[in-house]
Amino acid sequence: MTRPTPETLAHRANPATVAAGAPASAVVTPVPTSGAGALVRSLEALGVEVVFGIPGGAILPAYDPLFDSKVRHILVRHEQGAGHAATGYAQATGRVGVCIATSGPGATNLVTPIADAYMDSVPIVAITGQVARPSIGTDAFQEADIQGITLPITKHNFLVQTPEELPRILAEAFHLAATGRPGPVLVDIPKDVLQLPTTFAWPPTLDLPGYRPTLHPHGKQIREAARLIAAARRPVLYVGGGVLKAGATEGLKKLAEMTGIPVVTTLMALGSFPDSHPQHLGMPGMHGTVPAVYALQKSDLLITLGARFDDRVTGKLDSFAPDAKVVHADIDPAEIGKNRHADVPIVGDARHVIDELIAAVSATAGGIKQYESWWATLNELRERYPLGYDEPTDGTLAPQYVIQRIGELVGPEAIYVAGVGQHQMWASQFIRYERPGTWLNSGGAGTMGYAVPAAMGAKVGRPDTAVWAIDGDGCFQMTNQELATCALEGIPVKIAVINNGNLGMVRQWQTLFYDGRYSNTELGTHKHRIPDFVKLAEALGCIGLRCESKDDVDKIIKQAMEINDAPVVIDFTVGKDAMVWPMVAAGTSNDEIMFARDVRPSFEEDDL
Repeated sequence: MTRPTPETLAHRANPATVAAGAPASAVVTPVPTSGAGALVRSLEALGVEVVFGIPGGAILPAYDPLFDSKVRHILVRHEQGAGHAATGYAQATGRVGVCIATSGPGATNLVTPIADAYMDSVPIVAITGQVARPSIGTDAFQEADIQGITLPITKHNFLVQTPEELPRILAEAFHLAATGRPGPVLVDIPKDVLQLPTTFAWPPTLDLPGYRPTLHPHGKQIREAARLIAAARRPVLYVGGGVLKAGATEGLKKLAEMTGIPVVTTLMALGSFPDSHPQHLGMPGMHGTVPAVYALQKSDLLITLGARFDDRVTGKLDSFAPDAKVVHADIDPAEIGKNRHADVPIVGDARHVIDELIAAVSATAGGIKQYESWWATLNELRERYPLGYDEPTDGTLAPQYVIQRIGELVGPEAIYVAGVGQHQMWASQFIRYERPGTWLNSGGAGTMGYAVPAAMGAKVGRPDTAVWAIDGDGCFQMTNQELATCALEGIPVKIAVINNGNLGMVRQWQTLFYDGRYSNTELGTHKHRIPDFVKLAEALGCIGLRCESKDDVDKIIKQAMEINDAPVVIDFTVGKDAMVWPMVAAGTSNDEIMFARDVRPSFEEDDL
């Protein structure tokens, strides 16, 4: 199996090759072509292997030279699918994902995946067609100001004015997407710019004045962080997705083992530190483990690496970790101090920060503490409040059991992609993530419909790796048309639909906070089997399977694992009343975490 290397994940490639980490492309002396030809040749020079898109009038000139290109184009069924596929590709490989759409509604259908990529710091480049320059601003057919629309949700965006600037803008777009804090970049190209004659030459000279991401942290801040670590009695390594983006997982493990400090990994950081490691307390936050939530709340020092103090982690912000000093390291200076004051702010790439912390802590007078009392408390909590679930009393299939068995049978080498909702939380809890790049999900935006196209993109990027999407019946119905793309393009993903007949997480909230008034959350996929997911899968060119009993779970999973020449959809028909626990209700303090319904953990007074 091919996994992204730390060097690939670190996004430190030459600007001309950041798309795929490919060898530096050859110098191209000026040759005559069209704007469309310059676009496609730029993608080739950038090392792009695949793009996801749909043609339309404004972008159509680009599709003619693409017909003869070595760049693989995957024709999706909806532009949202193109965007999420590009995101899944980028998350699985560490390369820049690319999606293409036409003007107007084609471009606006990319808004959701662009916003999703922005929230989760995923490097994608979205290329959109635009009406011809003389028509811009006239409300021409299929015109939309996609540059203005996406301004708040892109790292940068461009409206190309001349065909001559296409190579430079494409190179800049890929460089911006992949370096510093990764993110989406949009390139909007008027139709007449694509049609006009020009010359193509490579490489271009980038013109990005002022864009100089800080990679190496300030030595004084590193020394101060080491001093606080040496003085702490209850420290916690609070690890976010930035550690994965920087390819810093090996350094994180070394730092943790050297210091003996407990580790918590956010939803976006699963896989950055092995779940099986004895120092790993699990995921913090709204549906995190009791020991992880407790550790943050009672800590006297948070060593925050590539995390952003998201509200789903902190709960009620003014009650979060009240006694903790904060070391906050992030490559984006705008995140430091945004939600929580940082006693030691460190701007820098997580890999360099961790490496320098290791050296500084090793040199700190007083040596490394063992934190015996701290670990005694945390280990006791682990024993008292392990993750688990109750078997349904009505004889229905437990969704947690299904997901746990998928993880156990498929194994830690696979890529797991989740939709959004209860199934996402169960997938984060009951599958063990041992390696980076094996857990993909929509964390910041929480985008329903993410899983199927993202799994498609991940499988394209890592074709020798098993890719399983854990999806809900609500999410699945938003973007399942991309299974037709998978069937026709030979992309054999596995889709496990956790079918509880409802919008599960919304129903859970209605149970807990709205007196069980289930307003508009029943989907009909149980009572009426509309749609019948097995028949739908077959209609989309996939293999459809159904599992309704615990006795059949292993057999059905193994049957799906043996199919490698077609996409597989499994309708796991599960009970509707299962809930995600533990839980911190939105807007409440993490101190109010519930281990199960009406069960609040007992945190005995200690001498910490």
